[in-house]
Amino acid sequence: MGGDSNGEEFDEFKSCSLSADVSEYESLSCFSSDDDIYGNGGAVSSPNHSPIVGSSVVLDSSFRVPAPVTLPVCGGGRAVVPPRKAAEADLSDFLNEVEIMKERFAKLLLGEDTSGGGKGVCTALAISNAITNLSATVFGELWKLEPLAPQKKLMWQQEMECLLCVSDSIVEFISSEQAFPDGEGTFEVMVTRPRFDLYINLPALKKLDAMLLNMLDDFSESEFYYVDGSVIISGSGSHDLETHSLSSPSVRPSSIRLEEKSWLPFPKVPPDGLLESVTNKLQQCKEWANQVLKAAMAINSSVLAEMEIPDVYLDSLPKSGRACLGETIYHFLAADQFSPERLLDYLELSSEYATLEIADRIEAAIHIWKQKFLKRHTNRTKAGRSSWGGKVKGFIGYMEKKKLLAQRAETILQNLRIRFPGLPQTALDMAKIQYNKDVGKSILESYSRVLESLAINIIARIDDLLYIDDATKTRASAYVGFLSI
Repeated sequence: MGGDSNGEEFDEFKSCSLSADVSEYESLSCFSSDDDIYGNGGAVSSPNHSPIVGSSVVLDSSFRVPAPVTLPVCGGGRAVVPPRKAAEADLSDFLNEVEIMKERFAKLLLGEDTSGGGKGVCTALAISNAITNLSATVFGELWKLEPLAPQKKLMWQQEMECLLCVSDSIVEFISSEQAFPDGEGTFEVMVTRPRFDLYINLPALKKLDAMLLNMLDDFSESEFYYVDGSVIISGSGSHDLETHSLSSPSVRPSSIRLEEKSWLPFPKVPPDGLLESVTNKLQQCKEWANQVLKAAMAINSSVLAEMEIPDVYLDSLPKSGRACLGETIYHFLAADQFSPERLLDYLELSSEYATLEIADRIEAAIHIWKQKFLKRHTNRTKAGRSSWGGKVKGFIGYMEKKKLLAQRAETILQNLRIRFPGLPQTALDMAKIQYNKDVGKSILESYSRVLESLAINIIARIDDLLYIDDATKTRASAYVGFLSI
């Protein structure tokens, strides 16, 4: 009997539809009774949607069916959009994202080796590679000053959040005072907080990340644009079209750009150049990017300095620091009047490869001399307790000389990195990253490194634009002077 009554009410409900074309959708929506989704017992109310008959249809005293939502369409009819389908689509997207994240975390735990062969790298290196690859995918070389695509920006934010959440488990215990429930007196307990280096540096890196993204978003409306690098169309007073090659010195940008890559975009400004307000904004953005670069470099260098030097690197060093540096650099270091800038001006630093090679040699010599100094110091300490301890006094001058050479070499290396901020990682840096086992330091190092690279690219693109703007204004003023003659 109950079944007949429900059947009659169901037939009556179907007869309430405005069109036979939508009866199938209405019948599908009749079996949804999720009060949490629709609210108010399944009633649907919206200023943009009009119900069919009422807010709901009652089949019996305990079963309330929400009415389907109708949208106006062309032709005077109505199309029914079941609310449940939208909720199911959102749930499906969420589950797909969860599965993707689970797969990526599993890949990190397996050390990027999903074959199960046990040939994966350590977790620290896997996370470092994941952050580096994500940055390369989202930002690339950043040849244009323009906002990131919404999909890429969302990808960067979501995936970085997932990768950085690993640091939530890297904690340390600190003492904390808490009050008794009755409010009389306090007691001391141990609570957890992120490890000190993560507690200080990770929030700072997140702020630097947000600053760089906001900086790119500010270029949404600009007077400049980009054209194919092989052909640069520059306007003049007579609006003639001129074709310039990338190798032309009159239009060469200030940053390093390979001439053979003619497909790279090239900045184009109005015929009279950029407005003064736009130029001032670019200069301000460049200063901000420089500040971000300095902060990221400071964090990266401090994290790398705290990493242990792997034995593999120390075993690969030659025995003599002098032979490693070469006679020219060694004589500059051993001179009575030492000048780092004079040495850098003398060296051939025309290419990135030559500069990196010199940095590797200087860094290797530093650790050779440090090892010898520590070894001599240990031997002297042991010998001082023996009967022939006085004989080692002759080595004091030798040790002090090696210590002085190491300090001067460190000064040259620092000045070299300041002069070439975009210098790639040295052999020691790559060895530290490869053999590092600390996940927290790996996160800080890779995060600061990719932000450092992004800041360098932004500064280079601003320099390109300012160079072209200056050349355009010079050409325009020269043309006006020619017409006035």
